Amino acid sequence: MALPFLDISFPNAVARGATGGPGFSTTVVVLGSGSERRNIQWANARGEWNISTGIRTRAEMQAVIAHFYIVKGRGYSFRFKDWSDYQAADATMVQVTSTVWQLVKRYAIGGNEHVRTITKPVAGTVVIKVNGVVTVPSGIDHLTGIVTFASAPSPAPTATFDFDVPVRFDTDKLPVQANAWDQQIVPQINLIEVIE
Repeated sequence: MALPFLDISFPNAVARGATGGPGFSTTVVVLGSGSERRNIQWANARGEWNISTGIRTRAEMQAVIAHFYIVKGRGYSFRFKDWSDYQAADATMVQVTSTVWQLVKRYAIGGNEHVRTITKPVAGTVVIKVNGVVTVPSGIDHLTGIVTFASAPSPAPTATFDFDVPVRFDTDKLPVQANAWDQQIVPQINLIEVIE
């Protein structure tokens, strides 16, 4: 069963000041010799952001409160712009079938690559190229990142686009202090990436 998702964006002004980013889960065991054994438990990162660092005004606090009501605390996931990582440029897409391809972002260093599936591209920003030529596909699903072509593209298509991250609040209770926006003292409020 798919988790409930509302196709609405978290307030951008608050998102811009949020603190956080990707995280992994790794178990580290130190042996008697001092050497380590590491077990990477997650193949993909899961982002987490503290949005309280982005709340600077009463209006921004009110926008967060309104958003919290709409998404019912942890109930619904929604779009969040991670201002530190929200664009992909000429990323080779991943083939699903001969005419269906998935948007991804690729991170590469020294021959190593991590491929991140992108499920929430921003409408109006996706530019698809086949063999370096801009191509208009049959469809772009902005809720899954799936791109459909009328016929099989060759070579593999590339995409340039902005994207959001599907997230949810990490609490069902919003710890708001009545004068927090005046004193810029807001308790930590976390958003957690939802892996789809």
